[in-house]
Amino acid sequence: MHRLFRHPNILRLVAYCLRERGTKHEAWLLLPFFKRGTLWDEIEQLKDKGNFLTEEQILRLLLSICRGLEAIHAKGYAHRIPAFLSKDAHGSFPLSCRDLKPTNILLGDEGQPVLMDLGSMSQACIHVEGSRQALALQDWAAQRCTISYRAPELFSVQSHCVIDERTDVWKGDSVALAVQNQLSIPQSPRHSSALRQLLTLMMTVDPQQRPHIPFLLSQLEALQPPAQSQHTTQI
Repeated sequence: MHRLFRHPNILRLVAYCLRERGTKHEAWLLLPFFKRGTLWDEIEQLKDKGNFLTEEQILRLLLSICRGLEAIHAKGYAHRIPAFLSKDAHGSFPLSCRDLKPTNILLGDEGQPVLMDLGSMSQACIHVEGSRQALALQDWAAQRCTISYRAPELFSVQSHCVIDERTDVWKGDSVALAVQNQLSIPQSPRHSSALRQLLTLMMTVDPQQRPHIPFLLSQLEALQPPAQSQHTTQI
């Protein structure tokens, strides 16, 4: 899966080899080391110091994350969706990254986000055709997708619906609450109304009303502050 991508915001594969273990085969992967750890590590360290990400940092992180997701979607993939459920009605396989969360985002030396855990990706666009398939997908998501970041449509899968890559757009702190209630963004004076409106769009409960990544990219690019250096994603 790593070999599909050559993108600064997607974890690259340095080298690999295949080893036989009796009747089984193992794949050994050599991946880059990120001494800063994950975005979750960074957030926890800031919390311990009583600090937080600024709006400028949030916007730059979101922009780079969305650029990585755009590259994944262009190839056609989904994070943590079983392949037997994934083939769409036309036999094509768009991709997405359904288990996107802070612990699956590494930070480079200059703070650039890098999406990881590519081995769990699968096809993104799923045409659910019947209650049996819906329950299978729902049960699978309950076991494999982190509940705090799971898109609402994966909590109660409808018998006839389409689940697509917009599950990646959902970035809620409490997805479980959003399934039953309208989710609202805290009215923090630290964040502009433009950022709050964008986050509200990203957390739209109805997946058919949720924006696609290209729209988010256009909005994020428009909100970026003037570049002060050659590095665009530092935290």
